[in-house]
Amino acid sequence: MEVDTKKQITVFGGSGFLGRYVVHALAKRGHRIRVACRRPDLAYHLQIAGRLGQIQAVQANLRYPWSIDRVVEGSDHVVNLVGILAEVGKQNFTQLQAEGAGHIAQAAAKRGIGMVQMSAIGADAQSRSEYARTKAEGEARVFAARPDAVVLRPSIIFGAEDQFFNRFANMARLSPFLPLIGGGKTLFQPVFVNDVAVAVADAVDGLVPGGKVYELGGPNVLSYRQMMEEMLRIIERRRRFIDLSFSTAASLAKTLGKLPGAPLTTDQVEQLQHDNIVSDAAKREGRTFEAFGIAPTTLDAVLPSYLVRFRPQGQFSKPQPHDDRPAEDESLPGDKGVAKA
Repeated sequence: MEVDTKKQITVFGGSGFLGRYVVHALAKRGHRIRVACRRPDLAYHLQIAGRLGQIQAVQANLRYPWSIDRVVEGSDHVVNLVGILAEVGKQNFTQLQAEGAGHIAQAAAKRGIGMVQMSAIGADAQSRSEYARTKAEGEARVFAARPDAVVLRPSIIFGAEDQFFNRFANMARLSPFLPLIGGGKTLFQPVFVNDVAVAVADAVDGLVPGGKVYELGGPNVLSYRQMMEEMLRIIERRRRFIDLSFSTAASLAKTLGKLPGAPLTTDQVEQLQHDNIVSDAAKREGRTFEAFGIAPTTLDAVLPSYLVRFRPQGQFSKPQPHDDRPAEDESLPGDKGVAKA
């Protein structure tokens, strides 16, 4: 299928972690990109990803429909990547992930243009997690306005700027203990950020059928604990794990949630009680990376490239003998008192 490389694409949330990769993927295909975000000054670095004038940062706020309508004007396609893991001030789940997605879809429908909506595995209208519930509501609003939209649901996304492996690798530099919420049994299917970006670009180019929800997961299913062990193996550090029951983690999150930039919220604890992997239905119906012809990238192929800085001597650390035991001892249950030194 011949790809139209003369499209004007408006990307909401293009200055974020996933956004920068999506902008790069679209620019490589020759599209003109309008990066819509609350702080255009934080997106200027994206301009070097394309030719002079190919990428433009513009101001928009999903809480104000008129600003959405303004930046969508003249576009051939819209991509919505906006999502938050925790509410901060006026930036709440309902306004951004549900109502905001609906406003963008309505603006696209008004002009008869296509749309790609970024959701997440675990989106569920009946979930007790407000994040998951509003993601599902956002999907419903998008399909109501644009029945031919493409919705993508990735599992946990990893890459050089991710907030999972980088956060815990940095924690391992300072703390002899690492927490395992719910015993670290929750399953994930880590997916490389660049693979997701290519899928977005393919959807924009009409290379997959619209009106469907595609679930994107990496080649391996790993538990929370296994991901932590892999991270420790790569940064060549050994740390003990402390098991935290979901109830203990929720209580801790309730206290921490009152602090600015809280590392854990009660909503996130709720999400961790459910596996985050591609469903059997999506596999059976071909609504996975298979539909895009993308062979997903493994963790081992990427993690060392950006976690090396967390090794004891950084990139200059000497290779260590392979050791499948990242912790100094068995997991220590957090509800049974202080761990042994």
